[in-house]
Order: sequence, then structure tokens, then C-alpha cells
Amino acid sequence: MTSTLFSPIKLAGLELPNRIVISPMCQYSADDGCANDWHVTHLGMLANAGAGLLVVEATHVERRGRITHGCLGLYSDANEAALARVVAHCRRIGKAKLGIQLAHSGRKGSSQRPWEGGLGLKHNGGDEPWETIAPSPIAFGPAWPPPREMDEHDIAQVREAFVMAAKRAVRIGFDAIELHMAHGYLAHSFLSPISNRRSDRYGGDYLRRARFALETAEAVRAAVPRQIPLGARITGNDWMEGGLTADDAVRFAHDLKGRGLDFVDISSGGVTVETRNPVTAGYNVPIAARVKRETGIATRTVGLITTPEQAETIVAERQADMVALARAFLDNPHWAWAAARRFEAEVERPSQYLRVGPKLWQPSAPAGR
Repeated sequence: MTSTLFSPIKLAGLELPNRIVISPMCQYSADDGCANDWHVTHLGMLANAGAGLLVVEATHVERRGRITHGCLGLYSDANEAALARVVAHCRRIGKAKLGIQLAHSGRKGSSQRPWEGGLGLKHNGGDEPWETIAPSPIAFGPAWPPPREMDEHDIAQVREAFVMAAKRAVRIGFDAIELHMAHGYLAHSFLSPISNRRSDRYGGDYLRRARFALETAEAVRAAVPRQIPLGARITGNDWMEGGLTADDAVRFAHDLKGRGLDFVDISSGGVTVETRNPVTAGYNVPIAARVKRETGIATRTVGLITTPEQAETIVAERQADMVALARAFLDNPHWAWAAARRFEAEVERPSQYLRVGPKLWQPSAPAGR
């Protein structure tokens, strides 16, 4: 049986053995942005999950750009050294190529960890909140204070922070880099008319609202060697009246491609606390298919993709070039192994696990040896 899901794909100078990507998943467990033993365990487990690419969680380019006190960062030498240790561990024991998602939370920052409530931090509760920044002084929701409106100095500073974090990611040795421009975080909040009410050159029509994201993408591309694929997670739909739509996703993907980006990952929602995404399986897939068809950029998609058959159909029917899964891999860290058996394909495994695979049902070494 020939499987498109398990066929290789090349992005810039990187060849992936299959079209399965483990989506970045925030762990909210870092120490002032520094990865620790939790990340060694979590990412080490996923490095042998059979996916072609494992993307490290949203990693913030400024300390004030974190979502929570526990969010990963790449804004200091200590952050860089800590993450380099985790990457080295994953390289030693794992087979997956490694990517990183660079992010800035914008007005969604200074929040509690999800298991603490997920709301804005309080000054009177010992939470140690910090000032957040955004294109306009509009709060993410009632439990968050309004952010400070960014001036052009702030914009230049954050753009440079993305560049510096990208350079750190290159030094660490990541195989791919993606910019987080979705889910209501800073770049998305500039793009969306829901959260951007500026009247200067960074607000108004699409071209002005997209200026920050496109300038950032262009600056990072100039800092990242061309053989390292650079992409972005973008919003396919705000799912709110007056917000971004698939038309905007197509235009934005086209403009990112023009700045030298190699791929986009289509997600959606998150622009306000009230936003509710659809709950149908693969709800972003039709948007991804349109982006791929109309721009020609390599396209990945995410969102309620759960079964091998569903993933295979998406890539075989050219609705997207890659699929990204998150919760499915937490539920079953060897999801891709099972998918490979389903389609009579193969994925790389560490030697210690070679007895598990397509030949699982054939006689092998006696039990216990």
C-alpha cells in the first residue's frame, strides 16, 4: 500500500521523511524562560514518536512576551543554554527533525497557567503581573487589563527580539523555525481588525495591519540561513464578525511567500476570550486547501486531526502538504507508529524499540530478552 502521509517532503534544505508534524504544545513549566527536566522528558518522549518534525512549544522572544510565568523563552544566554541541553538530548536519543516556534504573546500575556485558571494575573494576589503591549489598548477579555499601545520604538524593539531569538535558534541547531502569527498573540493582534484600531502606518487597511508581521518575517528571513526552512503559523479565520477570513489567509500567505518564507501552518481563532472555534473534525482543512491551491506555498494544517485515515486523506487529496497533531500524540506518543502499520509504511525507531513495528506480529526474540 502506497501512503502519501509517509512520503518525504523537502522544505528549503531540509528533507522530512514523512508529512506528520508534532504541533508545538505549551507546557507552562519553564524557569524564567529556561527549559528544564520536564522538557527533557516531554520532548525526549516525542523525539521518538515517528513524526517527521517535532516543533518545540511557543518560545517567547521577550520576557514580557511570555503568556505565563512558566512559558519557554529564548531571550537570554541562560535560555539558550538550557534549550540547547534539551535539543542535544533529543538528538542523542531521537530520530525526529526539530523545529521551534518563536512567539510573542502581546495582550494575552501576564496570564495564569491553564491549571491555575488561565485568567489575567492579579496585582493583589501575589501573582507578579507585568505590563503587556499590543497594537491597541484593547483588553483580551474582562479578566485582563488593557495592554499598552505600542509605539514605533516598541515595534522595532520586538522585531529585533524576533531576529535575536532566531539567531539563537540557529546557534542551537534547530532544523526549522516558524513564527507564531496566530491565536490572538502579538502578530495576529496586529493583523486582525478586531484587535487593531490604530490609525498610523501599522493600522487601518490590510496592508498597514500586516506591516508588523511582514517586516518581522522579512527581518528574520534575512537572519536565518536559506537552507533552514522558515515558516509561520497563521490564522485562517477569526470566527468573529468583522474579523479575518480565509480571503485574508490567502493574501497573507502569498505575502509571506514573497518575503522568502517556505511554509505556512493554517490554524484559527483565539483573537478574543469569547472566540469559539468550530468543533468539526479538520475544520481548518478547507482553508488550508485554498491557501495551498491559490498561493503554491507548502501548507500544513492543524485542528481536530485525530486518525491515520483522516491524515492520509488530507495529504493524499492535496488539501495540505503536511498535517500537525498535538493532543493525539499526548494521548498516544506512538501515534505515527500505529499509522505506519496501518499503511504498511515504516518510521525510524531507536534500536531498543525495533521489536515494535510492521513486523510486530512475526516471531522474534523470546519474551523478556
